[in-house]
Amino acid sequence: MARDGRSIMFRIRSLSNLVAIGVVVGCGLSAPSGSVAWEVPRVERETAYEELELFAESLLAIRKHYVDEKEYKALIYGALSGMLKSLDPHCSFLEPEEFQDMQEETSGRYSGIGIHIGIRDDWLTVIAPIEDTPAYQAGLISGDRIVAIDGEKTAGIPLKDAIQKLRGMPGTQVKVSIRRLDVDQPLEFEITRKDIEVSSVKGATLLRDQIGYVRITQFSEPTAQALQHTLQGMVTNGLQGLVLDLRGNPGGLLVSAINVAEQFLPRNEVVVSTRGRGHLQGNVVNRSGGTFHLTGIPMAILINGGSASASEIVAGALQDHRRAVLVGETTFGKGSVQTVLRLSADREAALRLTTALYYTPGGRQIHNKGIEPDIPVYVAPTEWRRILTRRLHIENPSLYTDKDRAGYEDVVDRPLERALDLVQALVLYQSADARR
Repeated sequence: MARDGRSIMFRIRSLSNLVAIGVVVGCGLSAPSGSVAWEVPRVERETAYEELELFAESLLAIRKHYVDEKEYKALIYGALSGMLKSLDPHCSFLEPEEFQDMQEETSGRYSGIGIHIGIRDDWLTVIAPIEDTPAYQAGLISGDRIVAIDGEKTAGIPLKDAIQKLRGMPGTQVKVSIRRLDVDQPLEFEITRKDIEVSSVKGATLLRDQIGYVRITQFSEPTAQALQHTLQGMVTNGLQGLVLDLRGNPGGLLVSAINVAEQFLPRNEVVVSTRGRGHLQGNVVNRSGGTFHLTGIPMAILINGGSASASEIVAGALQDHRRAVLVGETTFGKGSVQTVLRLSADREAALRLTTALYYTPGGRQIHNKGIEPDIPVYVAPTEWRRILTRRLHIENPSLYTDKDRAGYEDVVDRPLERALDLVQALVLYQSADARR
């Protein structure tokens, strides 16, 4: 091989054998919250080095003969991006800017239109818009297929590239073309980006007969603590039952999902297990801990096709433990674990790699299957949009005029009403049983 090629191979061989690995968080969003050392076996390293001869030779040929001059880093970044893309839609190479964006998103703050997307049946699909964001206010809903962004078709687009196209500086606009179930013609949306700061626990209130309602919009770092504070306030005010709304919640951090689920379970109960291979992700069982456990009241959970990953972990755990009744529609089915690997050769970039699958306490696999409700209540897309609009009017009365509210006063959230009826009946049954 040429001198440059030998130099490249020497540098490859000289890299540290330790790789910094972000703690598993999966669930639609990934972010490293720590690192551990992973030592690569010598035989495996030598095999990899031999195979890299082909890569190094190709790299040199491109560098020497391609019509435009390219820097080595740009070529290697491109190769890594293609390699990760070839594995599955959730794997990606995170360049420094993308890595920073991901860390901001898991903290609940970033800039864009406020939407979570994934690949479903080879289509770029809306998992769920985030509440109170431009995408939500524009009318995008779970299940929408994004067929074009700024006029460019999305067929075959890598997930990370689509995310980059949708993000941007606050005040700039992006055009999104949608195909929606039960709508014949494509829908066009022109959405203005803004800084997104998400409050993940919303809508908390006591409804009829002291039955509480609380909604989790996504699972970020502050979610579990905010939920505990909300629930403690409800208990102080005489909480008798609870409806936890996870509809349209696209997921978030694994640790947040565990910390939420454990608030409704006794200590040391299985919340979720992950099954992978090798030293990164073998069989890992996550159990409930914490000090706050609301285990004595009847409970229902609302789910739909926009409930994904972390939402499915919570719903599946409480369903398997017979702690809550699930009402609504089958969830999205995003149950793979993504681990963030920070490489010693470039500390500002990272790999986002699928390393395992999630399983509920009862051993059910979530990925591509979802969690089925105990009580199915189907809601058509047009009805769901009206429910969301009516909810906005109720929760933010000062933001809307009588004209805005006209035509929505009679909207009924049927899944919520069904869940309230159920919990109300369970409260009455529990009270009657206690009097015996």
